[in-house]
Amino acid sequence: MEQLLKSDFYFDLPQELIAQDPLEDRSSSRLLVLDKKTGAVSHHVFREIIDYLNQGDCLVLNDTKVIPARLLGEREGTGAHVEVLLLKRREGDVWETLVRPGKKCRPGTRLSFGDGLLTAEVLEVVEEGNRLIHFEYEGIFEEVLDRLGEMPLPPYITHKLKDKDRYQTVYAKYEGSAAAPTAGLHFTKELLSRIEEKGVEIAYVTLHVGLGTFRPVKEENVLDHHMHSEFYQITQEAAEKINRARRQGGRIICVGTTSCRTIESAADEEGVVHAGCDNTEIFIYPGYRFKVLDALITNFHLPESTLVMLVSALAGREHVLSAYGQAIQEKYRFFSFGDAMFIV
Repeated sequence: MEQLLKSDFYFDLPQELIAQDPLEDRSSSRLLVLDKKTGAVSHHVFREIIDYLNQGDCLVLNDTKVIPARLLGEREGTGAHVEVLLLKRREGDVWETLVRPGKKCRPGTRLSFGDGLLTAEVLEVVEEGNRLIHFEYEGIFEEVLDRLGEMPLPPYITHKLKDKDRYQTVYAKYEGSAAAPTAGLHFTKELLSRIEEKGVEIAYVTLHVGLGTFRPVKEENVLDHHMHSEFYQITQEAAEKINRARRQGGRIICVGTTSCRTIESAADEEGVVHAGCDNTEIFIYPGYRFKVLDALITNFHLPESTLVMLVSALAGREHVLSAYGQAIQEKYRFFSFGDAMFIV
């Protein structure tokens, strides 16, 4: 495949369908079920997902936890406002960050947050204009961050989040994400218990979601797009659950594109998932042959995004765009706080 055009993945989305607030009850969002072979679509409520899961299937969830990675402060000396987004911890108290306004934050610039509770120095400018920043504080960084930081909601969400926990999954465990694995936001603890009672295995993997997940594809030829790197970890227990389910004929069902990218990155050519940790830049687009994944629970994604390309790799571009067209007609809610889709 020499060329795959970004414009092939465009669809027109009315602004009012972008969900601004999470629903009161997580599992009451809508669910569109798409048959990847035929393109047939049916409409449900999310908690009915249990009817589509069978004994022996393995549900793969990403248990990363979003950190309150958005810091609002000022430049020391001038008092000018500055916004810092934590992207990735490099080592110790040095973080790779996105800084606005970037031009004024050259190496050597000092920053202050929360009346000096947290201070920082810009060390250097790295790729894509990101800044390496060294933080200074008293006590424990995570506690300081919890006091001063805000949830880094995606740029298309303009409402303020009333409850920080609503941008976390109920099983979030390991801190490190700058964005939530949003397909998991639909699950309640009660629904997960019922799924386990039905004989479905649940395997937890960890991928720390970077803000690169929202970075638009700028190249018209999709194959020229460079994917951002993200850290993932798979325990021996999770790898064994996934491999056992595959051996015994169960389906591997990923919750979210992040879980999908994790297990596809950690699998060998035979589809055996290996435990361990690494960074992945895997870019999944039509033509990709899935090694492990059979089905995917996911949200509705942005036009021309790498995520729409991933779901198109699984179900075919025509089927996906047709299903999206029906979702728009039926007024489904889109993006992070929106409704869900099960590609089966």
